[in-house]
Order: sequence, then structure tokens, then C-alpha cells
Amino acid sequence: MRQNTLVNIKRMIISDRYVFTKKAEIEMFIDGLTEEDVLESILNANGIKKVLRSTSSNASQGEKLYVIESQECPANIVFIGEKVSRGEPVEP
Repeated sequence: MRQNTLVNIKRMIISDRYVFTKKAEIEMFIDGLTEEDVLESILNANGIKKVLRSTSSNASQGEKLYVIESQECPANIVFIGEKVSRGEPVEP
């Protein structure tokens, strides 16, 4: 199941169907990462480390957060699957 999810995430990136939230942009800046660093890390990732449920009051009930681990990136990347939409950023 997780492998299929990672494949779907990679397909969304390849087809340019993603958006970074303001929170993600701030965290990338703090970690010294560029958008390209994050995208490359996801595309080269071997798997999803774990799946979490969002506890944010702004999040949809039961929203899944995918923690993607990549050797390319020193930080874990959290990908919010239900919020991926081109041109419509949604703040978590």
C-alpha cells in the first residue's frame, strides 16, 4: 500500500500537480532546502517511513501525512496527500 502511495506521489510531482504551503516554504528555508532539493528527494525516495494522522484543527478529518525518507535529503519530508492540488494552496 505504501509503495503504491509513493508511486502516486511521484507521478503528481512529475506531472506538476503539487503545491507547497507557506508552512512548507518556511520549513524549507529554515532547513536550507530549495524546492528542487525537496522534489528531487521525493523522486529518488525508496519508501514512506511512516503515515501519520493530522491533528491540525484546519485539516480534514483523518487527513494522512506521509513521512518520506530519502538519502538525498538530511531532513524528513512530510507530504500531505489529500491537499495536493495545483494552484490552490491550502494552509495546514
